[in-house]
Amino acid sequence: MKDLKRIYWTRVGLRLAFAATMMWLAVSLALAFIPKTSAGTKTSTVSEVFRGMVDGVVAAVILPGLLAIVLTVIAGVITARDVRRRDPARRFTRQQRREGMARAGGQCEMEAGLGRRCSRPAEHGDHFYPWSKGGSTSLQNFVASCARCNRAKGARVPSPRQQERLERRRLGYLAPGAALSVGERQPLP
Repeated sequence: MKDLKRIYWTRVGLRLAFAATMMWLAVSLALAFIPKTSAGTKTSTVSEVFRGMVDGVVAAVILPGLLAIVLTVIAGVITARDVRRRDPARRFTRQQRREGMARAGGQCEMEAGLGRRCSRPAEHGDHFYPWSKGGSTSLQNFVASCARCNRAKGARVPSPRQQERLERRRLGYLAPGAALSVGERQPLP
């Protein structure tokens, strides 16, 4: 659970930092194009105005540009680690599908809204923690889902809150003493 929280919040923080950096870059660029005139100065030539504008743009872009490059490198490192974590087996075995679907009672385990369980029949075996992000192809990471819920979730890393709600919903339909935990990640090789 702690691993999922850390991963989720790291990715959210990285996305927010990148969005803030892009906003900073856009505002800096917009402000750099505003000509700066002061009272009592003589008129400048076009080349002087252009050179001053280029200098202003370069000065405005350096810091947010460097930060954007650093954040891009960090995102690349995270993606490379996800690729190295990928389970060699992408698809669940027939036995895993049978056990997972039987555990779910043939019904989708995903959330339909307001914390309720989706009422549609399960058609797919989904990786709760996405395979593309290093999720393992194991029964612990198996979630029975309908086509609609499977498409809606996509390859996003679920939030820790989504994990807690799924584990709480499983209390209602799993036998006492059964494993409720969901989500498993492949270790780095």
